[in-house]
Amino acid sequence: MATTTIQNKVLSALTEGKALTSADIKNRYKAGNPQAVIQALRFAGYPVFLNTRKNSRGVAVSRYVMGTKATKQVIGAGYKALAKGLLDN
Repeated sequence: MATTTIQNKVLSALTEGKALTSADIKNRYKAGNPQAVIQALRFAGYPVFLNTRKNSRGVAVSRYVMGTKATKQVIGAGYKALAKGLLDN
């Protein structure tokens, strides 16, 4: 029996076009550290972006979404270089 990981579940949701908050990832997918899940997806080369917008009450709400512009190889290489301190932030 194949086990579906939290990363795979989050990736599937993002690929389907869903926008997820950190709370969504924590509560729906039982991730202890939602940011670590997103970081792992980014390191794997998926173009996951954090969009912040204000809701109708003026409160900023941040959601992760799947991008479409960059290739997996470019995104993965960029995040790995950042993690190793090879690029300036």
